[in-house]
Amino acid sequence: MTATRACSTTDVSVAEPRKVEIDGIAVSIVRDSAGDIHAIGDRCTHGDVSLSEGFVDGETLECWAHGSAFSLRTGHPLNLPAYEPVPVYPVTIDGDDVLVDVTNPIDVSGLMADGRS
Repeated sequence: MTATRACSTTDVSVAEPRKVEIDGIAVSIVRDSAGDIHAIGDRCTHGDVSLSEGFVDGETLECWAHGSAFSLRTGHPLNLPAYEPVPVYPVTIDGDDVLVDVTNPIDVSGLMADGRS
């Protein structure tokens, strides 16, 4: 895994996505309601707008522009108008650092939207 420091864990509040750029890739860093930190592609697949400006609800991130909600675990859209998933990236916590590997997105092709196989 080739992980890059994205931010500090203290920079990521519950339900307040944070946009970072890693190796030219826009990523939303999100702490869900359980306190887990996720990294997903920052661009909505429907409207090409920043997901980090959206709303967190449990384990989903909702696009502010058209309301599509994406699973933080799988990147799958949970409702229309989006129908294409966003990439999900591996996250490692090292002390207070959030490390994200944008070179190896998680293969979620065999998972349902809620993360179950």
